[in-house]
Amino acid sequence: MHWADFVAQTLSKKGDRQVIASGITPSGEFHIGHLREILTGDMITRACKNAGMDVEFVFIVDSADPLRKVYSFLSPEYEQYIGCPLATIPAPDQNGKPSNSGLTYAEHFLNPFLKALEQIDVRPRIIDNYCSYNEGNFSGRTRIACAKADEIREIIERVSGRELADDWFPYNPFGHDGSLDDVTVTGFEWPHVYWQQKGKPGQSDIRLAEGKLPWRVDWPARWGWIGITCEPFGKDHGAAGGSYSTGKEISQLFGDEPPHPLVYEWISLKGQGAMSSSSGNTIGPLEALELVPPEILRYLIASTKPKKAIEFDAGMSLVELADEYERLVARDLVTEAANPELSRRQKVAIEDAKGALAMSSIGQNIRCPVSFRHLAMLAQVKTDHEILEMIGGEMEGRLARMRNWIDGPHFPNELKIEVLQYPMEGLNIEIKKSLVNSLSRCDWIEDDISKGITAAFKENDIGMKEGYQTLYLAILGVEKGPRLAPILAELAREHVIHLLG
Repeated sequence: MHWADFVAQTLSKKGDRQVIASGITPSGEFHIGHLREILTGDMITRACKNAGMDVEFVFIVDSADPLRKVYSFLSPEYEQYIGCPLATIPAPDQNGKPSNSGLTYAEHFLNPFLKALEQIDVRPRIIDNYCSYNEGNFSGRTRIACAKADEIREIIERVSGRELADDWFPYNPFGHDGSLDDVTVTGFEWPHVYWQQKGKPGQSDIRLAEGKLPWRVDWPARWGWIGITCEPFGKDHGAAGGSYSTGKEISQLFGDEPPHPLVYEWISLKGQGAMSSSSGNTIGPLEALELVPPEILRYLIASTKPKKAIEFDAGMSLVELADEYERLVARDLVTEAANPELSRRQKVAIEDAKGALAMSSIGQNIRCPVSFRHLAMLAQVKTDHEILEMIGGEMEGRLARMRNWIDGPHFPNELKIEVLQYPMEGLNIEIKKSLVNSLSRCDWIEDDISKGITAAFKENDIGMKEGYQTLYLAILGVEKGPRLAPILAELAREHVIHLLG
């Protein structure tokens, strides 16, 4: 069965009510790597629904997290906000300076991501962490953490193998300047944590967003108050001694049951390493959705087991991904699965394919009558009006995405086409003459054009390499490129003959 169905089957053994969670800190631009986490959660949610379970998908926005540093895309003016919650500091403007837009830093980066989620048919319940602290949702478990600080310290040091600072405390108050920096806890008495910042005393009410739990305590606390039963997370959290290992024991200390884990590998940019919001090494979800249909972006995640790394780029990788998806859509998987002679391995492959296709679907998918690769070619040799007459007006959005891709920085050189308007001088006349004779007689469809080209070369004893180089130069002005027959079929025969002179 598909990996999401397998997870759902495992969860069903623990009960019919499931809460699947995903969470991200909005510290910078969201990227396709973030989509792996949230789409993994969404697909498990779909699988649970298909299995008849009562399931909810929640997306936790870690807006209570502090600004860690002045990232490369921020101006030095953000120095004053280091250590302050992302929910309380202003959004950057286009120059990276604090703006007066009325948006918070967290909202600035979150809102475009939520728009992208709608396009890929992901609609979780949004939980804002800063608001959750302010509404007292963390207070019960924060009280236990503060009262059992020594026990939590022992768990973290023993499981993670690292030594915590002498003044470490399982609650970080926001100081007089709104920052977590330079704040030292001096005592706890419900409901207040007492502290000093640069020698000046203060207190925080743990029932409000006047501080937060450190990550290794915050994570298991939210498992409990939200009731999370399954959460996908990156391999860094799942490593031995990582935050899931400590979180399991802390969760039990709170009197809760830790959720079922699902560790996933990262998505990296081809030749550039893992994506990172803080370094700017990203392709954003909205950027990707301006280039590729959403079902293909879902297929990227659905077709890959979570523990397998994904290397992605918005060039040829995108074409290969679309090719793979379109081949899958064209198959009759039901008939294939009914074949009694299939091996077990073949049966597994078909079930995986059926699951990936189901998890990639968005509403009533309307199939484009031409492939992604063919549309890329059409968009370079025909007008929008001509193309939409061929493929249907409902494909206007798909054509617009293709135009964005072709006009942007990611379109691969090997697919670029520029048909010449005038004949090129200096080409082999005999080769051109043989091609004119053959292409003047054949039916003007791709298959016959391809046969006509081959016949011209064979009948006139022309080497394939030399012949094709001449033809490419005559039509496109380059010695090689995408397959010529499909391109010629979309051009007027008269213009092709004209270029062959």
